Amino acid sequence: MDEAEFIRRIAVWVLPVLFAITGHEVAHGWAARTLGDPTAMMLGRLTLNPLKHIDPIGTVLLPGLLLYVGGFVFGWARPVPVTWENLRHPRRDIALVAAAGPVANLVMALGWALAIRVGTLLLPYLPWFAEPLTYMGVAGIFINVILLILNLLPILPLDGGRVVLSFLPGPLAARYSRLEPYGLVILLALLALNVLGQVLSPVILLVATTLGGLGGLPGGLTLQILESLGAL
Repeated sequence: MDEAEFIRRIAVWVLPVLFAITGHEVAHGWAARTLGDPTAMMLGRLTLNPLKHIDPIGTVLLPGLLLYVGGFVFGWARPVPVTWENLRHPRRDIALVAAAGPVANLVMALGWALAIRVGTLLLPYLPWFAEPLTYMGVAGIFINVILLILNLLPILPLDGGRVVLSFLPGPLAARYSRLEPYGLVILLALLALNVLGQVLSPVILLVATTLGGLGGLPGGLTLQILESLGAL
């Protein structure tokens, strides 16, 4: 890939990736605040300012590397701190706080579908604005769908793992929680072995093309745009 093409990809991906990861974490903090824990608010983390949430590896290095080599792009931000003991109904509220992140990604994906709709309507009149907006909308749908589906996996510390943990009885929950220190290693190993890509890609592409269709793009065109952006 030449330098100009890489810069073009970065320009399209940077805002969707930052908003997807930041919005995901802010949703956790907002849900925790609503359910009784003000920790994230007190630490200034209930903001969409990406500088408050960026993780040098998960938000910058890893997505950039994956974007350069092509394929399954994902990342993470610094987790919003939650003091579980402050929640009014800890076992129930752990699941609600965890679910808030994927729900936020779904809402943002729908928002990017609306951006595509605007882009397709403006294309005959303002192509210099509409085409980049459409490409950015496809990238926004894709990264949010990835985070939505990936975080539903029942692996701690992913949100799906938190939801499972909240429903397990005490002794099982204690044993399950011991796996959390190894969760990221397991996730990266599955990624390196292409297990994640093979298992999740069909679901991710189905959801992404469906949402692209809501924005007015045929499924084939959505896939072509993703391919041109190095996502496939």
